[in-house]
Amino acid sequence: MMARVFVPILAGATLRERSIACLGALLCVCLTAWLCGHMLGDGLRVSMLTASLGASALLLVTVPASPLAQPWPIIGGNTLSAVTGLAVGAVVHDPVLASGIAVASAIAVMSLTRSLHPPGGATALSAALGGSAVDSWGLLYPLVPVAINGCVLVCLGVLFHRLRKHAYPHVAPPPPANMHATSDLPPMLRVGFREEDISTALERLNETFDIDRDDLARLLREIELRAMVRTHATLSCGDIMSRDVVSVGPATSREHAHRLLLRHNLRLLPVLDEAHRLLGTVGLRELAASEGEIISTLSEARTTRPQSAALELLPVLTDGRTHAVVVLDDEARVVGIISQTDLLGVLGRMAGSYPACSRGMV
Repeated sequence: MMARVFVPILAGATLRERSIACLGALLCVCLTAWLCGHMLGDGLRVSMLTASLGASALLLVTVPASPLAQPWPIIGGNTLSAVTGLAVGAVVHDPVLASGIAVASAIAVMSLTRSLHPPGGATALSAALGGSAVDSWGLLYPLVPVAINGCVLVCLGVLFHRLRKHAYPHVAPPPPANMHATSDLPPMLRVGFREEDISTALERLNETFDIDRDDLARLLREIELRAMVRTHATLSCGDIMSRDVVSVGPATSREHAHRLLLRHNLRLLPVLDEAHRLLGTVGLRELAASEGEIISTLSEARTTRPQSAALELLPVLTDGRTHAVVVLDDEARVVGIISQTDLLGVLGRMAGSYPACSRGMV
């Protein structure tokens, strides 16, 4: 039972992440107070911060991927909630009733403006009930200090996450796209769950989760891939790669590279230096797009290691852009190449290895 006490509530949270988040909250709140104090004047330190700033900072440093912790909810949600709270406080004079109406109205306003931010409820409540900060700023309260606090906090949050090499504001990677400009779904989306399955599941669970739909779909597809890799963990890139690699050097003529591509029915050729290390790749598209030397037409290569799980390449070789992955040893020398055909052949063998009765079962 005691062990459960130390299990993170949020998926993906670790002790290291929470320790960094504590440091981030310390820096962001203190710096926001210091900067706002200088902007608003030393004599106004008592009213230069809003109480909800602490809750906003918590979301910003602990769950930066949450839709509730993005710049617009932090700045817009708090500011609109402050406006809402002031309006309710001016009309409803009973503190108990004003408190409830202010928070309820703030939720409605933030929902309509796609700026839902939990600390906004506290901002609306403070504005409706009044206090030293509200009395000091009056009708300017939504802008000073609420909006200023939000803007400074977001700027510091961007800097904090950049230093950690995390993306903030969070933007979910776009879903796989069909690179052939046809109406077909991308290969990775033609099997498994679909968008309508996510909608149906959410309706059946009748719950609201703090995660963007695109992030949820990306998480589910990653789970599918992890399960497949775990099931076939013994199959490595070294097992399926082509070892007789057709390659060219930087001084190879364009005509010779073109002949090699056609003769061996290849989509790309690795370009190697004298030490057999990879410089890049060249294909028919690169050769057709430029008239210079082959070294000027190189594309960046996707690479892997012989010991890596072969099925890790599934999303790479089905993205519509990558036709082959170059396999490098520990000294970055080319030891093989894995094409879409190589991986497809292995998947076919894997599918054919299951008994017919099990494939037909529902």
